[in-house]
Amino acid sequence: MLAGNEDQRVLMATDAGYGFIAKLSDLHTKNRSGKAAITIPKGSKVLAPFPLQDNENALVVAVSNEGRMLAFSAADLPELARGKGNKIINIPSSRLQAREEWMTAVAVVGQDQQLIIYSGKRHHVLKRADLEHYRGERGRRGNKLPRGFQKVDRIEVGA
Repeated sequence: MLAGNEDQRVLMATDAGYGFIAKLSDLHTKNRSGKAAITIPKGSKVLAPFPLQDNENALVVAVSNEGRMLAFSAADLPELARGKGNKIINIPSSRLQAREEWMTAVAVVGQDQQLIIYSGKRHHVLKRADLEHYRGERGRRGNKLPRGFQKVDRIEVGA
């Protein structure tokens, strides 16, 4: 369930590596039984929606369970009312269906924000300049995270 202004934009994604940006007004339904907002590929699950503040300077950061991270401009993702979306990070479909590899987390990092990566009891803080190493085109594999942080439990965006 989501709440906010009608103009609020959110990043909708699945662990198959697909996602898109949607307005909350497009996700609103008058039906009691709900509305299908995101198409889920076979063998995957929906990730929690992530709110966007600034679409122009924001970076979408995606992390796979194998310790790969990719960062790209949020403007590269389409704004859709519903559907599957575009590929955020490349995960081979055979590895996804066998549940060997999937996207564990996705977040949107603003201009003055930092990314906090949690791995077990440890955490690693990446400033905006540190994310340049992981910057690439949407739909690529991404670069490996440092040793000790390749098994990512969760990521957070901090000020």
